[in-house]
Amino acid sequence: MSDTSPQSQQSPRPASSSAVAKTSESESALVTQQGKTTIADTVVSKIAGIATREVSGVHALGGGASRVVGQLRERIPGASTNHSQGVSVEVGERQAAIDLQLVADYGVSIADLAESIRRNVISAVERMTGLDVTEVNIEVQDVFLESEEDKSKDDEPSEPRVK
Repeated sequence: MSDTSPQSQQSPRPASSSAVAKTSESESALVTQQGKTTIADTVVSKIAGIATREVSGVHALGGGASRVVGQLRERIPGASTNHSQGVSVEVGERQAAIDLQLVADYGVSIADLAESIRRNVISAVERMTGLDVTEVNIEVQDVFLESEEDKSKDDEPSEPRVK
């Protein structure tokens, strides 16, 4: 008779799982026996900034002063958009932590918005860099009201008042 107990049919998983754990600790997609890949903070912050802007309900990134500087920068001919505005990151050999400052659109559930941002940012950064994102901290600094933009447009008359 053969022994058909569940214990005899199990594969030696404890040994193989510990071997996998040792391999993952010593090697990752960025650190291998063939060499090490280093990813700059600016790369991660740009990816995180673009991924954040892709989420519906995000009006702008950055605090008040950085948004003003960004608007001035965009008016300069030939200047590019600062995709990492409102984003700060810490990047290690295998992990990254991301902090975001943003302005949300009025009426959007901030809790749902934060969850969507985290999901999109983690997915984009991990997929594009191979880094493990340990945290995404979100600071909502303001809520954008459509009427605020209308007031600034009203300050600039579209037609001259006198002819």
